[in-house]
Amino acid sequence: MAVKIRLKRLGKIRAPYYRIVVADSRTKRDGRVIEEIGKYHPTENPSFIEVKSERAQYWLSVGAQPTEQVAAILKLTGDWGIFKGEKDAKSTVQYAEKKAVFSANEAKKSVLRPKAEKPAPVAVPNKASEVVADAAPADVAEVTAAPTVEAPAASSAEAPAEASGTTDTDKA
Repeated sequence: MAVKIRLKRLGKIRAPYYRIVVADSRTKRDGRVIEEIGKYHPTENPSFIEVKSERAQYWLSVGAQPTEQVAAILKLTGDWGIFKGEKDAKSTVQYAEKKAVFSANEAKKSVLRPKAEKPAPVAVPNKASEVVADAAPADVAEVTAAPTVEAPAASSAEAPAEASGTTDTDKA
């Protein structure tokens, strides 16, 4: 199989960036690749070039042929010189300066105003929950027993209404 080291194009129209890939020479430019070994962004100033040197050396040693563009990139990174056996091969890639960390001017006031903090909503406490919270564990059994005693009394109050023959549906 004829293996090539070439550029795979990514990005939008007029905003290209490339991946340096190892692929079969018969596949499409942006088709299936064997391995990605680097990146190249030509629109940045200076151009961003990143190559995994050990993987590039491996593929060159097993016979992968770089395209003209990739050969030029490998010469810039020094990988081509190392492959050819040059003793003084070194990278001549220029790196962009690191951007300074932004620090706001303390003398100037911020244009943005902080949002007014809303007061936290006050929860309305339930009387039953207060009783349960204040009660001791022995008292909890008494509190839970009390509503069960009231429930039959409420049903006995409804019993005379049912005995008279009027129901809620009859009243409406």
